[in-house]
Amino acid sequence: MKRNINIFEFPLNLGLTKKEHETEPGVRKLPDWLREFDFHNRINPKNIFRLNAPEYSMDFDEESRVRNADLIVEYAKKQADCILDSYDRNTFNIILGGDCSILIGNAIALKQLGNFGIFYLDGHTDFIPPELSETGGAAGMDLAMITGTGHEKLTNINGLKPYILEENVFCCGNAETDDDEYVSQIINSGIHYFDLYNLRKNGFRNTAEDFIKMVNEKNLNGFFIHFDVDVLKDEIMPAVDSRMEDGIGYDDLREMLEPLFENPLCFGIEITILDPDYDKSGVYTQLFVENLIQIIKNKED
Repeated sequence: MKRNINIFEFPLNLGLTKKEHETEPGVRKLPDWLREFDFHNRINPKNIFRLNAPEYSMDFDEESRVRNADLIVEYAKKQADCILDSYDRNTFNIILGGDCSILIGNAIALKQLGNFGIFYLDGHTDFIPPELSETGGAAGMDLAMITGTGHEKLTNINGLKPYILEENVFCCGNAETDDDEYVSQIINSGIHYFDLYNLRKNGFRNTAEDFIKMVNEKNLNGFFIHFDVDVLKDEIMPAVDSRMEDGIGYDDLREMLEPLFENPLCFGIEITILDPDYDKSGVYTQLFVENLIQIIKNKED
């Protein structure tokens, strides 16, 4: 059965620390930027929901050691309510960030719907405790937070800790492999971890199919895809907060996403970190939109 599509716009940028030349991270412009490339019209969603984000700040919360912790928690609760209020199991959800910290609100919603898995596709692991973060930005710690690592303020919202079990997560695509202390955090967790090298070695479609096999074996209620565009090669997607030279190509992305999208247990996908300020001409975004729509449309055929 063909599924309806909902688009959620969560233009939050409080999880990032602004760079010296910025007034604020430009990722909050992503939903409006994609509209300019006709993304919404071509997807033709049943509904479009938007939750405007608080004004940007650099507030450092001493208690949690995370910037803007209270505002992120408040927004996450509203996000979860927005998702749950419109929930329909026969709907595929496309969630546009914003930065990666939107995963917190999405994961809170998923926890209230059951026991879910996460296919985490990202050029970084985002799996470190606050004491290892150089910036205090939640966007670099979101996977840790949703699986229960970090301060209770962020990891136990509404008493729902953990939102996602570590063993229900595939983390794929990390290219930041030089820092042993950084990588050791996820290696010593219960997460199924495939850095960029091992993702290629295991095979893109095969890794997605292994994830689906796990979802089925554990009889999970469903799964969700996190897609940070910095997992793409720098030559095709340099418009990100933290650039990494190596990454995957669009053919690789298609191999992974198609079997995930086709599966009826797929709740949807969140797209984060594409910053329009770093793609003034739109040349990289145009290519991104064309490829993503093609993959989504193939799901419907």
